[in-house]
Amino acid sequence: MKILIMDDQQLVLLSLQKTLTDLGYEVISADNIFDAVQYYDIHKPDLAIIDINMSVTADQHSAANTLAEINDKSSGLEVLKYIRYVKGHDTPVMILTGNTDDDIIEKGFELGANEYMKKPLSLKEIGIRVKRLIGGQTELKAGNNNRYIQNSCVGVVIPCYNEEAWLLSDEFRSFVFKNLGYHLCFVNDGSTDGTLEVLRDIQKENKGRISIYNCKKNVGRAEAIRLGMMSLEKQKQFDYIGFMDADLSTNFQDFSDLVKTITHSKFKVVSGCRISRMGADISTEPTRKFLNKLINFTVSKMFGLDFRDAQCGVKIMSSDVVEIAFGKRFLTKSLFDVEILLRLKKIYGGYTVKQMWYEKPLDRWIYARNAKVSIFNSFSLIGQLGQITLHYR
Repeated sequence: MKILIMDDQQLVLLSLQKTLTDLGYEVISADNIFDAVQYYDIHKPDLAIIDINMSVTADQHSAANTLAEINDKSSGLEVLKYIRYVKGHDTPVMILTGNTDDDIIEKGFELGANEYMKKPLSLKEIGIRVKRLIGGQTELKAGNNNRYIQNSCVGVVIPCYNEEAWLLSDEFRSFVFKNLGYHLCFVNDGSTDGTLEVLRDIQKENKGRISIYNCKKNVGRAEAIRLGMMSLEKQKQFDYIGFMDADLSTNFQDFSDLVKTITHSKFKVVSGCRISRMGADISTEPTRKFLNKLINFTVSKMFGLDFRDAQCGVKIMSSDVVEIAFGKRFLTKSLFDVEILLRLKKIYGGYTVKQMWYEKPLDRWIYARNAKVSIFNSFSLIGQLGQITLHYR
């Protein structure tokens, strides 16, 4: 039996295609409405699974070449209308989407949808619902029952400089295996240990959901994250893109909480905030505490932005602000988090930035590397702070 799946996000297509193929179905996939209509006519599928939010045409097609019947509208419901009213077919159609608008759901059923699945959803649920519509098996391979397609597609940049020991942790493999809506982009920042080999092993196990941006020479954390963020932004499939450290100072549970916050709000940026809460290890080292206070004081008094932890190195943001925040190389190596804030202020203004940026307290945060701030680093940070102040004022 043939199933046509339509979604404009490759992460979703890959997960659906692998799952349905494992269940014994022949799968044809399309990432735009133009191809979806063409493939429907060519392959005559037994079932169509349609995402509501889809682009009209693929990059190689112009809007002028799009079939007139779908009216150039960027909605998967146009494919449903094509099947029901243009072709007059009763082919089972399942709507798959993260859209929770009751009016959209009602419209889908009025147009003749047979089934409606809301993200997030498990691979097991997909198998059960497909079997109910067209028959087949529902037993997935062992371990696949607890894997989920999230409501949004999220890209995560993880800079790696000699991180072999951290990357061997099961946390990375377990997270990417279970969470099919996430894509991890590891930036190898000129490592001299076995980091690159470990990353390639993880990538082999998770095709399409792990990418490696390899810097042959060490470029520093700020530039490594910038390169990774821009690499993901160019793919145009992610709703949100963020970054975290390979040492898991912030773990995946806390990062997922940041994602939940931004997906259920109107914020453009959600940043972790390191405050004493639920066992978070906030450093009592006098030098580090002084520098953190100095940075926050400068951001508040010089730029009029009141933030409790402007330098926290874990963030998630809407994909439409990534170019503004990361398009140009940063002035400093250690205070790029502050530069992100000031770049957004330059475009949106201080008042708007305060409305679009939210600091979420982290449930757990540790200084994983347990490194002290040296006198040299202290003067370096103060110098970078002065450089930022002069440039962005």
